[in-house]
Amino acid sequence: QVQLVESGGGLVQAGGSLRLSCAASGRTFSSYAMGWFRQAPGKEREFVSTISWSGRITYYADSVKGRFTISRDNDKNTVYLQMHSLKFEDTAVYYCASSTAPHGTTTDKEYDYWGQGTQVTVSS
Repeated sequence: QVQLVESGGGLVQAGGSLRLSCAASGRTFSSYAMGWFRQAPGKEREFVSTISWSGRITYYADSVKGRFTISRDNDKNTVYLQMHSLKFEDTAVYYCASSTAPHGTTTDKEYDYWGQGTQVTVSS
């Protein structure tokens, strides 16, 4: 059974930083691309970032490019999202997900397992 468990969310002031982690189990972590999505209250879930199985290919939504960095440690079965210069509009529940698309994907339908989410709240 595949499990994805996010952690690292919290309350931070605008301009601050947070690092989210997502620990995976139940499948060969290094064989799958991973992604981060977020959902703000009253809004649809949106793509944030994705990373290929090897970690060599990454892609970001325009709204976070230059501020967020995705990375992975295949020895620890963990994917990270380092977030800097946080803005009020980054407030959302952040979800990690696992995809069978080897190089990563922005499309949520191509992710087959999802974590339960971690809340990020940025105060203005």
